[in-house]
Amino acid sequence: MTTTLTPALREKIENTIRFLAVDAVERAGCGHPGAPMGLARPALELWNAHLRFDPADPDWPLRDRFVLSAGHASMLLYSLLHLFGYGLSMEELENFRQLHSKTPGHPEYGDTPGVEVTTGPLGQGFAHGVGMALAGRLARARFGEGGEGPGHHCVYGIVSDGDLMEGVSYESASLAGHLGLGNLVYLYDDNEVTIDGPTSLSFSEDVQRRFEAQRWHVQRVDGQDAEGLGRALAEARDEVDRPSLVIMRTTIGFGSPNRAGLSKAHGEKLGEEEVRLTKEALGWPQEPTFLVPDDVRAWFSERSRAKTAERSAADERLAAWRAASPERAAAWDVARRQALPGDLAARLAEGLEDKADATRKHSGAVLQRIAELAPWVVGGSADLTPSNNTAISGSAPVGPAAGADADPFAGRYLHFGIREHAMGGVTNGIALDGTFRPYTGTFLVFSDYMRPSVRLAALMGVPSIYVFTHDSIFLGEDGPTHQPIEHLDALRAIPNLTLLRPADGVETAAAWSWALQQTAGPVAFALTRQGVPALTRDASFDLEHVARGAYVVSDPEGPPDVVLLGTGSEVALAAEAAAKLHSGGVSARVVSAPSLELFAAQDASWRESVLPRDVPVVAVEAARGTSLWPWVGARGLVYGIEGFGASAPHKRLAEHFGFTPDAVAARVVAHLGR
Repeated sequence: MTTTLTPALREKIENTIRFLAVDAVERAGCGHPGAPMGLARPALELWNAHLRFDPADPDWPLRDRFVLSAGHASMLLYSLLHLFGYGLSMEELENFRQLHSKTPGHPEYGDTPGVEVTTGPLGQGFAHGVGMALAGRLARARFGEGGEGPGHHCVYGIVSDGDLMEGVSYESASLAGHLGLGNLVYLYDDNEVTIDGPTSLSFSEDVQRRFEAQRWHVQRVDGQDAEGLGRALAEARDEVDRPSLVIMRTTIGFGSPNRAGLSKAHGEKLGEEEVRLTKEALGWPQEPTFLVPDDVRAWFSERSRAKTAERSAADERLAAWRAASPERAAAWDVARRQALPGDLAARLAEGLEDKADATRKHSGAVLQRIAELAPWVVGGSADLTPSNNTAISGSAPVGPAAGADADPFAGRYLHFGIREHAMGGVTNGIALDGTFRPYTGTFLVFSDYMRPSVRLAALMGVPSIYVFTHDSIFLGEDGPTHQPIEHLDALRAIPNLTLLRPADGVETAAAWSWALQQTAGPVAFALTRQGVPALTRDASFDLEHVARGAYVVSDPEGPPDVVLLGTGSEVALAAEAAAKLHSGGVSARVVSAPSLELFAAQDASWRESVLPRDVPVVAVEAARGTSLWPWVGARGLVYGIEGFGASAPHKRLAEHFGFTPDAVAARVVAHLGR
């Protein structure tokens, strides 16, 4: 028998959600109770009547996705996950914001079942949700048929005033509207309150007109009107050509006699007396805390079973699609597994052994091979495609540029426009969907714009790939505004991010092979604008050495007096400097270190075989080189750049900054005291 959701039961359920949040924040001594209190009604309407999910299988691929971009309202999400039966226990709610709990202060992907994305930095959830929606449309175009198959889900989210103020949301909304992501629906919590006070202190734009100008479908509804919200959500789901924004006027701290509608309800606990008054005002028992009434528990159990039954019906339709479209089904399975050939590195490196070129161009050539071997790889660039060499030959662009009669989502190449902020978040969202492996491209210096998204990918362990080109002063005439100096160090400082700076075509191919095969975190490439020679390596070289982070390129006949360690374009420079040193009676080993992170992960025997303890190390990198100091030791030297670059042809810059074989050799001799 189905329990009717009467107004009285709805109110009791909403108050359950509100006071789970209030009690959790009170016990933790900190948190954000106001947003969950104001959003209890709209969130219940969304999750109960519109969101498709199976609590027994949080990773069910046909589920709708829910993004709480306003991550400070985390207890709203945790309460719903607990009540719907995601396996988030009451003990976890009671341990809100405590060490090792599944209920951290902001939702963290991988920590809590049902959390689709790590949110907290405002605007990032917005951008990541756009990527999830884009992945869904790409999947539908490739694998769906006759209205069935994968990719027919929606991405829903709750966004706040703060999300809409952050610049990343502007870029992401613009891109979503341009692409026509009709499977994206955001609820805007228009409560007119920020931490400093009313939004009128700093925010007076017409949000409706802004989003309409960005080609969104926009509706307004009272956040306490459940029926009106239900109609708006149904209309939004039926709008297939535009993303939808539902603007909801809500009251932060709903029910609190002295905090409702005020900034004090946002980022601090209500306090014992105000909790008492709020429970009294809403007719809620003072004790026990963390109360879930029996009839509320029973209703959620019933709804959870109904959600699982809906999933079973969807799986039956999916089975029918598999039978009717076996080739598409097989291709979807391959994409979900992200299967690769066992000899990937060798196939990508073939023919590059003796080829001199810029590593960005080697990367572009390798990408064409990847496109054939891994059809689930998709990518794009921030309006720098010819410079980044990120295009996939033969692929139509994604979006309206595909043509009037073409499916706008059938292609594999994304023109992000000049939107690095959005590009980073959207890329992560595609990766989170789990069907495609995304890559993006821009200049290394503009990784600054993407850094919040790169950091989140590392925090989540999401395998996004960032192709950063023009990786040093040697990009030349564009000058110091475009010449990265501190950026290699800055990226290496992010935990769980692997930076790969290959020295030639072979290393570039091996680096791409490693990046595609790993799934534990993001990868960043740093690639040259200028041409670099193909390295001459010792006969013992194996492609797998690149994946070990650092290896010996060449050795002198006898014991080395010094190790010259280079990264990227400076490996060839180190080899030339070693030849100069040899003529002066100094024996030098040359080491290439494409990835300091991978090298640090090797066992001590490998590291010492490459960098012997009793031999001084001189590391050469056309950047600050701060991250190289741990590898050179007390007797070593980092040969880098202390200031910014300059505008000139790259060969002239090499002379000016001392990145020539003669200059490096002379500095090594001086350092050794010869």
